[in-house]
Amino acid sequence: MSETKSFRETLAQNTFVHVAFGFLAMGAWAVFANRDHPLPQALLSGFVQGLISGTLTLFLKKGLERMSAMFFRARQSDEGMGRNMAALFVPPIVTATAILIILTTAHTLAGTPEILATIAVPFTVSTTYAILYNLRLWRAAHGR
Repeated sequence: MSETKSFRETLAQNTFVHVAFGFLAMGAWAVFANRDHPLPQALLSGFVQGLISGTLTLFLKKGLERMSAMFFRARQSDEGMGRNMAALFVPPIVTATAILIILTTAHTLAGTPEILATIAVPFTVSTTYAILYNLRLWRAAHGR
């Protein structure tokens, strides 16, 4: 007898749903953050942020998994504590830095009026996700 997934479980595992949610939630945040500026500019900021967030949602998890795998493969040949701790800290630092550069550059090029307010929430959410997901990968690799 096969198990059937509930509608909620199916949605929770659907990549399109995750990307769409990232686009809508963070795009809406960017429109809100730029609400005191002309509507076309606020909408452009929301569209730019939505595209970035949707794309990041799609690639962030896989990027963390690949970086972590690189450290774990290296750790198997070198059991030093330095590589062990680097696997815990480097992937989220790399992703946070890349995200900050992408967000700042894209919004500067788009002429977003309130860049800091616009990127604060998406940067915080994506960096927190990177830290927590990488911790999960690190713990799994260490049998914890």
